[in-house]
Amino acid sequence: MAKKKVPALNASSMADISFLLLIFFLVTTSMDVSQGLARRLPAPVPPDQKVEDTDINKRNLFVVKINSMNQLLVQGQEMNIKQLREKAKEFIANPNDDPNLPKLYTENIEGLGEVTYTREHVISVQNDVDTQYQAYLDVQNELVAAYNELRNEYAQAKFHKPFVELDEEQQKLVQKVYPQKISEAEPKNYGGNK
Repeated sequence: MAKKKVPALNASSMADISFLLLIFFLVTTSMDVSQGLARRLPAPVPPDQKVEDTDINKRNLFVVKINSMNQLLVQGQEMNIKQLREKAKEFIANPNDDPNLPKLYTENIEGLGEVTYTREHVISVQNDVDTQYQAYLDVQNELVAAYNELRNEYAQAKFHKPFVELDEEQQKLVQKVYPQKISEAEPKNYGGNK
């Protein structure tokens, strides 16, 4: 009895099918890109310009550190994320003219009149290389919210409407009183200890 020959399976088109499936899944898959920070970067320094070190008075600097365990150290004190916004608002505005907070300046600004504000304040955010991105975002959100609340309160007091309802010129005036000054330092390795 002769063995019956079984026809071989033609697998030459399997590579084509695999390639088409790969393209299909790449095209139809969506990526979640909802997280990010909108930041306007400073203009690049020309190569021939000398970079000068800026000396910042200690009272004008608000330091926020985030360690690898996502814990906050604000101005040398442990702090909960829920307390950060109010502490930042107090630092930015210095409503009681505290000598340990940024110096208040009184200036006559066209369109606003005489304004007293802290023009030299800087908020420095420093994080560990192992800080979770969500913790970093939470800190950034609270700091930006502090500026937004101060601007909104000022707009309500001066123009009797919220900041978002002001025209572009009025918004620029309010932003001059409360300029957003958040400095981000290069991530370091703080470890679990603060």
